[in-house]
Amino acid sequence: MSVQARKEALRYLFEPIVDKLGYKFTPAAEDADFLLEQEAELEARLGAPYCPCQARTKDRAENMKIVCPCIPFHRRHYDAMRRCWCGLFVHKDVTDPDKLRQIPPDRFFKEAE
Repeated sequence: MSVQARKEALRYLFEPIVDKLGYKFTPAAEDADFLLEQEAELEARLGAPYCPCQARTKDRAENMKIVCPCIPFHRRHYDAMRRCWCGLFVHKDVTDPDKLRQIPPDRFFKEAE
């Protein structure tokens, strides 16, 4: 399957999942296209559409927490940022994703305690 075809398949597969979680694809269409392309390439190489912005380890169980869409594994953190880590998905009411900020996990969990 070509990267373009897989990007479209991932979009089709992810949309109903993230919709039920209260998210949507980022309205920054160029960003969404780029991130889906990266995921399709990671999937072709590594067997799963890993988040392109998070490092994989040698621990399969840990790596499964960053297979897209990884929102369920990081829900509290992503809800606080109103986006997922790479920005492919944003809360449904977000219109300007550029105004959203990333909160590093160590800082988020420290503030949440």
